[in-house]
Amino acid sequence: MKYIDEFRDGDLARVLATRIARLAQPQRNYSFMEFCGGHTHAISRYGLSDLLPPNVRMVHGPGCPVCVLPIGRIDMAIELALHQDVILCTYGDTLRVPASAGLSLIKAKARGGDIRMVYSTLDALQIARDNPQRQVVFFAIGFETTTPPTALAILQAHQEQLANFSVLCCHVLTPAAITRILESPEVRQWGTVPIDGFIGPAHVSTVIGSRPYEQFAANYRKPVVIAGFEPLDVMQAILMLVQQVNDGRAEVENEFSRAVSRDGNLKAQDRMAGVFELRDEFEWRGLSVVPDSALMIREKYASFDAERRFNVTYKSVPDNKACECGAILRGVKRPQDCKIFGTVCTPENPVGSCMVSSEGACAAHYSYGRYKDMAT
Repeated sequence: MKYIDEFRDGDLARVLATRIARLAQPQRNYSFMEFCGGHTHAISRYGLSDLLPPNVRMVHGPGCPVCVLPIGRIDMAIELALHQDVILCTYGDTLRVPASAGLSLIKAKARGGDIRMVYSTLDALQIARDNPQRQVVFFAIGFETTTPPTALAILQAHQEQLANFSVLCCHVLTPAAITRILESPEVRQWGTVPIDGFIGPAHVSTVIGSRPYEQFAANYRKPVVIAGFEPLDVMQAILMLVQQVNDGRAEVENEFSRAVSRDGNLKAQDRMAGVFELRDEFEWRGLSVVPDSALMIREKYASFDAERRFNVTYKSVPDNKACECGAILRGVKRPQDCKIFGTVCTPENPVGSCMVSSEGACAAHYSYGRYKDMAT
């Protein structure tokens, strides 16, 4: 790739849209879920849904790690900041996620918690080095994309014997969530939508490769096309999914071949496997408790596990009853179906996590889609 503009060419997008319209069989409907919030953002920002024929529908999926993080995990981080006197380091998009008792991390900071936004795990390590008299906890969230840097931070802290550094680990795994959406009776009773295929995440797949989706595609007979985040990437992926459905195929195809290979980043996978192991279960917002869907720190590095060091335990907390974030994460509802969307719940005053992160479905629709709703 030489220029981003190559993947934002409006004329080429319309050519792809014409091809999709020709291939989409009028007697059937196509529903494709884009798992990643980066794709949701691209679809909303560039108006890609308007280019698709009426019988090709895009369904928003779990989106981003911030969106699926349950309230109880934010409560754990607030507990450390307000009651354990730690310096809590976190990425910026977690700061405004609503927690219990009307709190969030940024509100806890206003109450005196030493909470600092960092851009990388290296920043958190440096804060620990600069403050040897204080305990420093890195609040680690993310799919497989951000997991390797956390692993490297723990390895570096172990090498330096940084006794005042630990990690509150909330890393979650993508394939398990896709499986949960398709097969869980609990999720089905909450309501599901028919899904004919998936646009696979881009950044996640640069780490884990395309191989993990192969068994999933074979077992559930749902095609997966891994795609980049530019508008032409998404349009090409939709075209490939329509072709697979028409042909009766359920394969893993890689549109994002300029960055993703079948095996992924083996060095990153090795670091992850050395530091982390599977949790038996982990609660996801909108999906409830999902088995084998998250990571925990191995016993070898237990001294860097904030949950063990500070003896903080997870307690499940129900979402705000007025918020439809859980249903939106499952694709059952759209942001505009929520009664408080754009009124009570805005990016400046988010009620649900889908409105917090720029990759959340509600935030994306608020920024790019709500004016079209008003016009209609």
